[in-house]
Amino acid sequence: MVAAAPVVFVLLWSTGFIVARYGTRDAGPMTFLFLRMIIAAAVLWAIAIATNAPSISRVQVKWAVLTGLGMHAIYLGGVFIAADLGLPSGLSALIAGLHPVVTSVGALVLLSEKLKPRQWIGVGCGMGGVVAVVIDRLNAGVSGITAGAIVAMVVSVVGMSAGTLLQRSRGGSMPLLRGTAVQYAISAVVLGFGSVSVEHFEVQWTARFWWSLMWAVVVLSIAAVLIMLWLLQRQAAVKVSSLFFLTPALSTIEGAALFGERLGVLAVVGLAVALVGVALTTRSH
Repeated sequence: MVAAAPVVFVLLWSTGFIVARYGTRDAGPMTFLFLRMIIAAAVLWAIAIATNAPSISRVQVKWAVLTGLGMHAIYLGGVFIAADLGLPSGLSALIAGLHPVVTSVGALVLLSEKLKPRQWIGVGCGMGGVVAVVIDRLNAGVSGITAGAIVAMVVSVVGMSAGTLLQRSRGGSMPLLRGTAVQYAISAVVLGFGSVSVEHFEVQWTARFWWSLMWAVVVLSIAAVLIMLWLLQRQAAVKVSSLFFLTPALSTIEGAALFGERLGVLAVVGLAVALVGVALTTRSH
């Protein structure tokens, strides 16, 4: 179970970029995420009550709110807005998959954590790989690679990295079930405001929408999180981290199968280089 669970987690997590493409076809990105976050928060809080999970203090609530804004509202908001603007899911996953690289650089600057020479090489590989994929997609005339979509993904990565750094420095003692529920709840508030004010909460209640929402809540926000909690209890988190760099590759394969997102030679090389970069930067030894 310990050996298989990290692989299952990464497989599930990689589908998030596919869900973003499907979910934004019938609802605005912030509207879809608001519904996902509010439902997931309620379910996780109910599970915490049913299992008598550890309570959360006022101080921990404060840090959970701040980390939740970065790791969920800004990160997922950027991913879904980019998908709504037509950014291919494989490229979206690749850019999002670079957040460990950005986080490592941020840890060096803000938390005085040292980067090893191979990690600096990893940073360069990661950035170079993304540039190669973008150039390949532009040369191929692929639609959806707009300035707005790229900016949304950059903001997404920054939000995830900021939330991760804050979690690392201040949120280590946060009870995971109730803390994650609080993170989802505050994200729902922010996304709900954006949904009403910008998107006017317009939803087409199609079967595709319901399947996308159900998958996002049950598989991504609940199952994936609970698998992560199960792994953390058994000190298998290092294995999860080592597999995280596979997410862009898996999302690219899924995007090719479902949406016909074909990659040229330069993009394949860039993807490989970026994955090596993330692996070098996040490897603990």
